[in-house]
Amino acid sequence: MNAVEDVARRARAAATELALATRATKDAALHAMADALEAELATVLEGNAADVTAAEGAGVSAALVDRLRLDEGRVHAMADGLRDVAGLPDPVGEVVRGSTLANGLELRQVRVPFGVVGIIYEARPNVTADAAGICLKSGNAVLLRGSSSALRSNTAVVDVLRRAAASVGLPEDVVQLVPGEGHEPAKQLMRARGLVDVLIPRGGAGLIRSVVEESTVPVVETGVGNCHVYVDSDADLDTALAIVLNAKTQRPSVCNAAESLLVHADVAEEFVPRVVAALQEAGVTVHGDVAFASHPGVVEVTDQDYDTEYLSLDIAAAVVPDLDAALQHIRRHSSGHSEAIVTRSLEASRRFTAEVDAAAVLVNASTRFTDGGEFGFGAEIGISTQKLHARGPMGLPEMTSTKYVVTGDGHVR
Repeated sequence: MNAVEDVARRARAAATELALATRATKDAALHAMADALEAELATVLEGNAADVTAAEGAGVSAALVDRLRLDEGRVHAMADGLRDVAGLPDPVGEVVRGSTLANGLELRQVRVPFGVVGIIYEARPNVTADAAGICLKSGNAVLLRGSSSALRSNTAVVDVLRRAAASVGLPEDVVQLVPGEGHEPAKQLMRARGLVDVLIPRGGAGLIRSVVEESTVPVVETGVGNCHVYVDSDADLDTALAIVLNAKTQRPSVCNAAESLLVHADVAEEFVPRVVAALQEAGVTVHGDVAFASHPGVVEVTDQDYDTEYLSLDIAAAVVPDLDAALQHIRRHSSGHSEAIVTRSLEASRRFTAEVDAAAVLVNASTRFTDGGEFGFGAEIGISTQKLHARGPMGLPEMTSTKYVVTGDGHVR
């Protein structure tokens, strides 16, 4: 038995016990985890500091270092996320639908845990706590495979969470790191069909593609965020400017940050100079078409730019002749994550929301709102861009399956 199979079997045993836990026990575990993270803040930050120093020494980009870095505020946010999940309804046992059939059989479809969930993710150690918390509340044991760049951080966080779970009587193995170095342990996790029920990748396009293509375990595809903001001819330009700046600069290293800007030709003469100046003042490099490139400091855009998830202070920009052209551009380049329109036109907003194919479509709001916490779901496991089972921010209900419970009184067919 290899090490990955060993932790998967232990997770399976823990999941069997966790599936029977009451909400009170699970919530107590989540509060214990949150308290322990704050109590052992220094240990967690010590491990993270070593990871950050190593990443900076290796020349890792500033955007990826930002994803990796923890500070006191981010650890407290991780703890608060666990407490938020504890305050949410327990999805396990919820009746999705029920009826009494004509023959008298009572039929109920109820939510049940997946069992064992594997998470393969890059850099961000806050995902470790988020994933553990949301899996525990939904009754799932979790196997975490983070990147080597965050190994010390993840080890410190998982050690804290395991001890906290045990302190309220749950098995420590409800949360485990997948051991081993290099890519082989991740590949073994992808092939652990029968031991792992669902696999969720969180990271860049390369990681997600690799997991989707190589796994024999069912995969929920969480997506790359090539998100657009379209400024319509009927937009309030002050509102548009605020939304573009927030969507691009509030935290550029995350998947719901805007990567592309489209501006209707009717407002381009007034809006383009304003938005270029504001973006540049915020440190953003604009990769623009002819209409944008006439402004100093704008880099000439390429087709590859329009397909790029920068995760940095860069944005691709173009002027489009009309709404149809904007929709066509988005269809061609969107990753299906989040797309936004700024407009005062009810007709334009209706067309945009009906015709854009994405997990989230926003009207007069920043793409940064596509987030489980902002949607009121608590800490999310990821944002699904696929169309089966779950789409958009994956909260507690999306981390369950269902089964049918059929109750009769000696019924035979």
